[in-house]
Amino acid sequence: MQSNSAAHRSPRWLSPKGLLFRFAAVLLGISPLLLAEIGLRAFDFGRLNEIEDPYVGFSSVRPLFVLNGASQRYEIAPSRLALFYPDSFPAEKDKGEFRVFCLGGSTVQGSPYTIETSFTTWLELSLRAADPSRNWRVVNCGGLSYASYRLVPILNEVLAHEADLIIVYTGQNEFLEDRSYNEVKRISPLVARVHAACSNWRCYNLCRLAWIHSCRRISPSAAGNRTIMPADVDAWLDHPGGLNAYHSNDDWRRGVVEHYGRNLQRMVDCSLQAGVPLVFCNPVCNLKDCPPFKSEPSGELSVENRMRLDKKWSEARNLTNDRLARRAQLVREVLAIDDRFAAAHFLLGRCHLDEGRIAEAKNEFVRAKDEDICPLRMIEPMYEVLAQVARRNRVPLVDVRALIEDRTPDHIPGQEWLMDHVHPTISGHQLIAESLFHQMDQMGLVHASPEWQQQRDAAFREHLAKLDTPYFLRAKERLDGQRRWTEGRAFKQHTPDR
Repeated sequence: MQSNSAAHRSPRWLSPKGLLFRFAAVLLGISPLLLAEIGLRAFDFGRLNEIEDPYVGFSSVRPLFVLNGASQRYEIAPSRLALFYPDSFPAEKDKGEFRVFCLGGSTVQGSPYTIETSFTTWLELSLRAADPSRNWRVVNCGGLSYASYRLVPILNEVLAHEADLIIVYTGQNEFLEDRSYNEVKRISPLVARVHAACSNWRCYNLCRLAWIHSCRRISPSAAGNRTIMPADVDAWLDHPGGLNAYHSNDDWRRGVVEHYGRNLQRMVDCSLQAGVPLVFCNPVCNLKDCPPFKSEPSGELSVENRMRLDKKWSEARNLTNDRLARRAQLVREVLAIDDRFAAAHFLLGRCHLDEGRIAEAKNEFVRAKDEDICPLRMIEPMYEVLAQVARRNRVPLVDVRALIEDRTPDHIPGQEWLMDHVHPTISGHQLIAESLFHQMDQMGLVHASPEWQQQRDAAFREHLAKLDTPYFLRAKERLDGQRRWTEGRAFKQHTPDR
């Protein structure tokens, strides 16, 4: 009969020798994978940016920055100056230099002004005021009409230039260019999270890249899933009558939203793999002072309902402001016929605002933005995707939208802080810079001295004093041109005046 000690003795495989043996066996089994991973990293193969965008490709990808003649600085390439403003940084990074690259569209560039009054400049001045001992450099990579899918190659480029922080402000330009999402399969959030985790391994990326190429060899039609975009932006509104290209298409919108989310995730993955922190900005839109750019009744309306809608809508628009109740009633009747008529939602929002019904007004303005046939402002599903990607990956999200709402008396963004449909005023850019500065402070990237705000304000005043009157006059001309462009009157955006 066994003794109690023998009966309660641990199984042999749980003994120290047994555990050590099993650990060695597992390590031996995965050692080829570990060696392959080390080799791929040593020779810099299998980076995530080598994996192609499943939605779009480009006829060519040119670098944004090139070495100047003396090979001492990287500058915006001359071929890119039609859509980017000149900026540069040293080829060799100083020991005390901290490099911030800001990526996005015309808002990052400071439109209708230029980078001299963009939040990138105000952020650099703020950082210098907070810690003059460091060489702070904030590089502006804002391209006119640049959407998120065009920013991914730029992100991969600047990550190779010893970036210390990436700031991304994007979401307003996703509907500018023609592309197709007809045959792209959707994936679940769980699969997206697993992919994001696996993307940190070079072996996984290399196997995925090989699988993509093998699928295309077996089925060449698979390449047809992607739209091949031109090297430069080719926006519908850059062409005469470009507004006519926009029509209601819910499937296309869903594809745009999903593509936007994929691009954000790719930015997160690439930044994480490079070991560079990333900050997203939550863009702001003008709601109450910007009507929809294009409204049209549903194509499914009967002829009779279309005539009823036209009659009621015409009467509502022609009523004077002293007949507010009647106008609101007519607009409700229009929406009862077609609940997705964007212009009616906007007009009802104005009625609610005049009546002091702020919450109802804001709801209608948001609905008008989302039902806009020509969505030049970020739609709500994109805000949700941005928040999800930031939350899922624990990426800081500077909420510019909430920032402006909190400082607007009725909490509905309008002309108080925005020059047009999306571009902040100079004060708005300073506010964004302040919020980004505080975010960097929370991340431990900068530590403000007690008197930094006074020094910052003095630097702001000194910088503004250097800007002459023609600078502001040129901005007014560009603003007028942008308004014509949004109306479909083909104002091709050219290189800003220097």
